[in-house]
Amino acid sequence: MHRRRFVATTALAAASPVLSPLAAAPEHALGSFDREVTEFMAARKIPGGALAVVKDGRLVHARGFGWADVERRTPVEATTLFRIASISKPVTGVAMLQLVERGKLTLDTRVRDLLPHQAVVPPGGKTDPRWKQITVRHCLQHTGGWDRDKGFDPMFRARQIATATGTPAPASADAVVKFMLGQPLDFDPGTRYAYSNFGYCVLGQIIEHVTGQSYETFVKASVLTPCGIKSMRLGRTLAAHRAERETRYYTLDNATADSLFPGTATKVPWPYGGFHLEAMDAHGGWLGSAVDLARFAAALRDPAKCPLLKADSWRELHAAPPAPVSRNDDGALKEVFYTCGWQARSIVGRAGMANYWHTGSLPGTRTLLVRRWDGLAWAALFNQRQEIPNLPDAAIDAAMHKAAAAVKEWPKEDLFPKFAV
Repeated sequence: MHRRRFVATTALAAASPVLSPLAAAPEHALGSFDREVTEFMAARKIPGGALAVVKDGRLVHARGFGWADVERRTPVEATTLFRIASISKPVTGVAMLQLVERGKLTLDTRVRDLLPHQAVVPPGGKTDPRWKQITVRHCLQHTGGWDRDKGFDPMFRARQIATATGTPAPASADAVVKFMLGQPLDFDPGTRYAYSNFGYCVLGQIIEHVTGQSYETFVKASVLTPCGIKSMRLGRTLAAHRAERETRYYTLDNATADSLFPGTATKVPWPYGGFHLEAMDAHGGWLGSAVDLARFAAALRDPAKCPLLKADSWRELHAAPPAPVSRNDDGALKEVFYTCGWQARSIVGRAGMANYWHTGSLPGTRTLLVRRWDGLAWAALFNQRQEIPNLPDAAIDAAMHKAAAAVKEWPKEDLFPKFAV
């Protein structure tokens, strides 16, 4: 193991001992999870991580690993805040379904009818008429017509878009939408899947226009508070604006980027000025802890008891996209598809059952939230992203399923009441 000390904090022991680099974690019923996370982090030299595990709506394990701040030797706790990156999308998905329940819109409402933005069309260009076909459902299911692999991801072009729109740098979400309204689509809406951060940026702007509130205000009141989540908030880019209890973010090679922020150093650490987190609100801007995400997952476990959505809306949230998206040549639904904010995998041999998950990734951030068909769920958050071909960050997914398979008996206690924030 890398020469780094790992600190464990659990609900049962608020001040666990500092473990030596080679020491095994204290053994307990869910020790397999701790071993997998520790090995994953050690191999990749990740400074800090957090884990929370849910069984049948009960929090059965929550723990921090390593350092939230290496220089100050501040340990990660189960309630340490991380940039959760694209796990923000499931949160936005629930918010949109709530607006459907309230009669503010439908999933098939055309987004152009909901956006007050005026297009910024480049000289000699014209607006793409297919914009009028894009619906709320298309944005939720990544079928709106934007393909960052064929075109570009505007959420990472903050400087160029600010210049093009004549707005302050770095570009806001409002400016990004105005810019993109003047850009051509990459494919016909509703015909295929292509992951799009921008589609969720559009949804965030719709929430603000329809509700008359900021995106953050609406989501806190309507999505997070009913789950018992008190600490989640939108993050900010610059290190000087780090939230209370928020981890620091690291890169393996201390990578730097050109700062997007006027008045700051020309070169900055990638996580602190190389991208504009504030503009990523609805698709990647939230801060949350492992326990926060565990609460969110637990709230979505049972459609009959969900505090966020009515049963019909819950089913709509998890429904597969309409054909021809995610279909095999014979017309059958593919095993893996994207719903309204979640990746889904059908469980072979169990009709109607699926695992749902989402990952998140930014320089300095790697996150995972999983909801399994059998009542298990977990959140794993890390303050360093790797990009090492032979040590993929995605390996944490298989490691967590392996850890779950090794558990012989699940604890009966619910630890949620032990976490007040």
